[in-house]
Amino acid sequence: MTSIDQGAPLGAATMAGGTGTKRGATLALLAFAQLIIALDLNIVFVALPEIGSSLGFSGQTLQWVVSAYTVFTGGFLLFGGRAADLIGQRRVFIFALWLYALSSVVGGLAWSPEVIIAARAVQGIGGAFLFPATLSLINRLFAEGQERNRALAVWGGAGASGLTLGSLAGGFLTSAFGWPSVFYVNVLLAGLAIIAAFAVIPRDPKPQAKRSFDLPGALTVTAGATLLVFALVQGPEYGWSSTPIVASAALAVIFLIAFGVIEARSADPLMPLRLFGNRSLVSSMTITFMFMATFGALPYFLTVLLQTVYGFTALQTGLAFLVPSIAIAAGTQIGEKLATRFATRSTLVTGMVIGAVGTALMALGTTAESSYLSIAPGLIVSGIGQGIVWTAMWIAAASGVHHDEQGVASGMASTTLNVGNAIGMAALIAVANSHVGGLSGAALKLAVADGIQVAFWLAAAGVAISLVFAMALPKKPA
Repeated sequence: MTSIDQGAPLGAATMAGGTGTKRGATLALLAFAQLIIALDLNIVFVALPEIGSSLGFSGQTLQWVVSAYTVFTGGFLLFGGRAADLIGQRRVFIFALWLYALSSVVGGLAWSPEVIIAARAVQGIGGAFLFPATLSLINRLFAEGQERNRALAVWGGAGASGLTLGSLAGGFLTSAFGWPSVFYVNVLLAGLAIIAAFAVIPRDPKPQAKRSFDLPGALTVTAGATLLVFALVQGPEYGWSSTPIVASAALAVIFLIAFGVIEARSADPLMPLRLFGNRSLVSSMTITFMFMATFGALPYFLTVLLQTVYGFTALQTGLAFLVPSIAIAAGTQIGEKLATRFATRSTLVTGMVIGAVGTALMALGTTAESSYLSIAPGLIVSGIGQGIVWTAMWIAAASGVHHDEQGVASGMASTTLNVGNAIGMAALIAVANSHVGGLSGAALKLAVADGIQVAFWLAAAGVAISLVFAMALPKKPA
């Protein structure tokens, strides 16, 4: 299928020769890093109203506390993945944690909207380096097959836990200590991870050959991806025909075309085009896109449903997320067992069918007069499906990729993940909000519930469509 070296990842033999305690500690740290990333996605949401009033944000600019993180994460993922390959996965892992810690200090001390937005942008860059470094470390240190599948399941379960902890911690910390505490907690977590990294993560192997860094490719793809994500994230707010969005989209296309030309001509490209010959990787990139365009949008609509329609407080909303998060964590473990026993393709198909059924159950239970109990069965079933797909799609992304290119492969798959989320959210929010303008009171509540129900149905349909791409995977591991 591909000419890529499919040998065991460098470092796996070394890890196998270590103690079980050392291996367990390494996996625990990598899972902890994923928990930090997931926690940081949600922890700021609950604090947004207090941040806005304290720093004098306008209603139009407050969203940038969230958008700055999303835009810069999406723009730098491929850069971060390739940096992990060339500079060293442990080095980039530690560097990313330092970015998290330092930007969080600035965020907590922020005295103006501009400062906190800049801090969130740097946090986003930290996430763009940390995510592929963590994922590629798992793929290097744990041998392909059952060992890696188990590691990815633990890593994915930690991410699911982080989403819930982010909501809970955000509500508690903001209420008890004020909004700066949601930034300062990252300093503590990142600091602990930095110390542990020196103790438990093996040193980066020496490169087998001197590699050059494709600076033109890095600059063009980072600029293009950042502008693309900006256009997708801000399009609904600014208007799709507005000058900033049209200009950003046009420049994104120009930069990305230039990147493609540079990569085709480069002797040592940032993203080797031969990776597109790996059917498992290409299919998984499409699946990660569809995953976040569908499943990835559900937490947003669930939050709106709970707070706007059901009248939940921030803390009650965080507690309500315990049910789907536990289901997702359980699904990641089921996904590992299925992927080990059966083919990755079969595991993905199973997870998508379960996830589509669960999301449809959520849609059936969503009305203005319904309650949390009416959607709970769908949350559980959908969550299990999401967990199964999450584990299997990262297994597919790593299959048949040489250890020297695990970082860029992780960056490629996670970039489509991020772009898929931006596109899916923009499309589903536009549909869900199409009939809420000018309404208030009971009429608004009814329209919001109806819009969320439509979004759930569309997400279920999108998951079903993803089955087509899952079937494109090879029957046996790459």
